[in-house]
Amino acid sequence: MTKRIPLATGGLYQAMSHLQGEVKKASANAGLDGKLIELVKMRASQINGCAYCLDMHAAEAVAAGEAPRRLYVLEGWRETELFTEQERAALAYTEAMTLISDHKDVPEDVYAEAVRVFTEDQYRALAWCVVAINTWNRLMVASHAPLPERAE
Repeated sequence: MTKRIPLATGGLYQAMSHLQGEVKKASANAGLDGKLIELVKMRASQINGCAYCLDMHAAEAVAAGEAPRRLYVLEGWRETELFTEQERAALAYTEAMTLISDHKDVPEDVYAEAVRVFTEDQYRALAWCVVAINTWNRLMVASHAPLPERAE
């Protein structure tokens, strides 16, 4: 893979990191489960093909107590009963936001289900989580960010 100028550096990177911290706080304050947030980050990263973020969030999900089996089948979440009602709504919403160029909107049924199972504060935090991970994905993919060294 061609080496590219890294984008995860400097003042704008620091601002993005600060935004990520605020999103994390808002998610916790709204009562969103940390494992649900990791599933959202994983699903967006799958769609965007971001190996760097997939590697990071798979490790963080497992460290948070996520079952590896659910991560293995995450791309096929609609075909299994392994995911809760809230997780299913969050995954559908993540897909709609990540692929917003396909529909030019979040479909009404996806929005309706999200606001049915989440409070307003949870919905806002979820939306910002999806926005943030999509931004990170774009930064890491565009700069060909190498995977960090990890003990296997």
